[in-house]
Amino acid sequence: MKLLRKLPLLALFTILTYSCSTDSVDDQVEAITENLVVPTAKTIEIEILELINNHRLSEGLNPLNALPVVKSVAYTHTDYMVDNAVVSHDNFYTRSSYLKNNAGAKIVSENVAYGYTSAQSVVNAWIRSEGHKANIEGDFTNFEISAEQNSEGKWYYTNIFIKK
Repeated sequence: MKLLRKLPLLALFTILTYSCSTDSVDDQVEAITENLVVPTAKTIEIEILELINNHRLSEGLNPLNALPVVKSVAYTHTDYMVDNAVVSHDNFYTRSSYLKNNAGAKIVSENVAYGYTSAQSVVNAWIRSEGHKANIEGDFTNFEISAEQNSEGKWYYTNIFIKK
């Protein structure tokens, strides 16, 4: 008889012990970013992010927030472009899928560039281009930039935008 009285408590204990995780998306993103390579921001990168947010504010748009997982993904693509001496959107689907699956992104877009020597010059070029400007002024919540130089000192840029 004592066993029958304890059975409901044992069942409750088992259910509580083996219940599903209730981690939020933010907790999941935080756990993912712990294993990513997120290089320290360079001065030119900080300037680009500030110029883009200043442009957005001048257009009455919300400023975007930086996100380490986006920085890591941008960095891997910029590194790819430097290694292959190419300016491209190669493997964009992979980057987009990764950010959708691991950063809670609903929409992903990117701008790339090569050869510009200052933050102002690359942002000006993007703003003069209809497609790049549309990304800068798009309905996004977060962004990041990676700027890397090749062995000759030429700059490569990847600017990724996401909407959560």
